[in-house]
Amino acid sequence: MASRLATFDESLTSADAIENDLRASLPTHPGVAVVIDSELAGYAIASPHSSYKPYRGIAEFSVYIEERYRRNGFGRVALSELIRQCEAAGFTKMLSRIMAQNVASRVLCKALGFREVGIYERHARLDGEWRDVVIVEKILATATALKRAP
Repeated sequence: MASRLATFDESLTSADAIENDLRASLPTHPGVAVVIDSELAGYAIASPHSSYKPYRGIAEFSVYIEERYRRNGFGRVALSELIRQCEAAGFTKMLSRIMAQNVASRVLCKALGFREVGIYERHARLDGEWRDVVIVEKILATATALKRAP
C-alpha cells in the first residue's frame, strides 16, 4: 500500500483492520489471507459490488500483498483461490478497479482471465493528483453453467 498504486486509502491499513475486513466479508463473500511465518503477508477479498439486488451475483475484489513479498507468486495464489471460492459460492462475475499505473496488478488479472473493459478517468484523488482506474472483469464458470441450464 505504501507504493500508492493499490489503494486510495490515505493511511496504511493495519493487520487488525484487514482481519476485521476479512471476517466481515466471510458470511457472504470469500476472503483469503496469505500468512508467511505467522505474519500476514497479504490478502484477497471479495465484497458486494452493489446493494442493488440484480447485481448480487457480482463480487468486487481487492488483492494486496506486502511489498517485501511481491513478485513471488503470492498475489496469483491468493487471487486464484479467491476466484475458486467465489465460483463455489455461486458468484457469476468478479470485477475490480485498478489504478491505471498499477501494471503488476493488471498483468496478474490478465493472466488469470480477467479482461479490461474500460477506464474511469479522474476516478479519485490520491496525494493531490487525479488517478484513472481500469475496470477488469471475469465471467466465472458458475455463469457459464447457468447459461447452459435448461
